[in-house]
Amino acid sequence: MASRKTVKGRSARTKAASAEIGVIGGSGLYAMGGLTEAREIRVKTPFGDTSDAIVVGKLEGKRVAFLARHGRGHRILPSELNFRANIYAMKLLGVQRILSVSAVGSLQENLRPGEFLIPDQFFDSTKGRKSTFFGNGIVAHVTFDKPICPELSAILGRVSREQKITVHEKGTYICMEGPQFSTLAEANYHRAMKFSVIGMTNVTEAKLAREAEICYATIAMITDYDCWHPEHDSVTVEAIIGTLNQNASNAQTVLREAIKAISAERGCKCGSALKHAILTDRKAVPAATKKHLAAIIGKYL
Repeated sequence: MASRKTVKGRSARTKAASAEIGVIGGSGLYAMGGLTEAREIRVKTPFGDTSDAIVVGKLEGKRVAFLARHGRGHRILPSELNFRANIYAMKLLGVQRILSVSAVGSLQENLRPGEFLIPDQFFDSTKGRKSTFFGNGIVAHVTFDKPICPELSAILGRVSREQKITVHEKGTYICMEGPQFSTLAEANYHRAMKFSVIGMTNVTEAKLAREAEICYATIAMITDYDCWHPEHDSVTVEAIIGTLNQNASNAQTVLREAIKAISAERGCKCGSALKHAILTDRKAVPAATKKHLAAIIGKYL
């Protein structure tokens, strides 16, 4: 069993409570296999509690932090997720790259259940989520035209091919609010817009990761066709769960190999996303806001 520790901020961070790479597991992926020297970390953030304890350990010679997005036992709705706490906690632990795994529905015939999509674009149709760290006296506008880290997505695609997993390396993930699935009218609209897959979580994580200057990429695990498909009504829950379990097993393999392949140095621009993004006069930023966002904005203020 993993030991437990509480981390309140950077000053409290120890070698045993730090990580280079974060993994956020979605539906079907509630633990990270192969972690050694594992311990559970309860990270206190200015934004409240994370979805669950973060499990920190070693995998393929690297320090890895794993978080079950919906909590172990799948207890938290997409709309209830404290995305800011989850990403800020990763930042406090020293994470520079996040690999996300998420179950999705396919919107296109050629994107089949059991396959992977590594999206390069998002479309946000969520409603009223807290998807920025900024406000409360500080304004920042990060560039988000390319929301996925190209280095991470290239690694995920290459490793998936090497593992003989059918993978599609470009596509648009539309993020809906949920928890209900789409109506048929919505599904037909999404298909007409040429979206690739539909899910309920990833775009909010990606926005916050960019603001936190953390690289972000996702494995979208296709579990079924959305309701537009002629055979949708014949798909059983058992069949979907079977596909989900197989996808989760494949995702574990890809994650392990991807973590092995990630180099120490970042060659992308994710790590300097805030360099020209903060518009507020530094002297006008409230002291409390500076304190709350120290892990993100400290180097600029």
